[in-house]
Amino acid sequence: MTTEFIRTLYLAGPGVFRADAVAWGARLQAACQAHGWQGLYPLDNAISAASKAEQAQQIFAGNCALIHAADAVLADVRAFRSGSEPDSGTAFEIGYAHALGKPVWLWLPAALAGQDMRSRIGAATDADGLQVEDFGAPLNLMLWQAAAGVVYADEPESALLELDKVSRETSGSLQSAASLLK
Repeated sequence: MTTEFIRTLYLAGPGVFRADAVAWGARLQAACQAHGWQGLYPLDNAISAASKAEQAQQIFAGNCALIHAADAVLADVRAFRSGSEPDSGTAFEIGYAHALGKPVWLWLPAALAGQDMRSRIGAATDADGLQVEDFGAPLNLMLWQAAAGVVYADEPESALLELDKVSRETSGSLQSAASLLK
């Protein structure tokens, strides 16, 4: 995957929990299409199971299948429910894609550009007295190191525009573009 052109992007992130999750997904996919990519959104999966356990299994299997089908992943890793860490499902998807050898691009809000985790949280320890890591990145080192690169943008259109610029600068290989934005 390191030299092939990117044609499909799995769109990971907490957007699936928004009140307008379907419209959000359509917006992400339209932004992908504007750059010649097919966006694969978790809610593309049809869920037919009756029980909650069966629904959960279908969602899990469907999202894993979409990641397998994708050439790369764009992961929205903005702070989620805890206020300081990304969605745990998105973190899993990043690790899963990385294990499959797929390039993963992190998408963070523009205001976080240049911030490390301690400056973002504002202390060396959190509210529970646990150390805040200090490796010069705005996220946990495991997510940061798994990423091929990072885009800082507030809106999906801007994030995908930045990703497209990097892709064009590297002849379509997002994996080889890692050093340009990280």
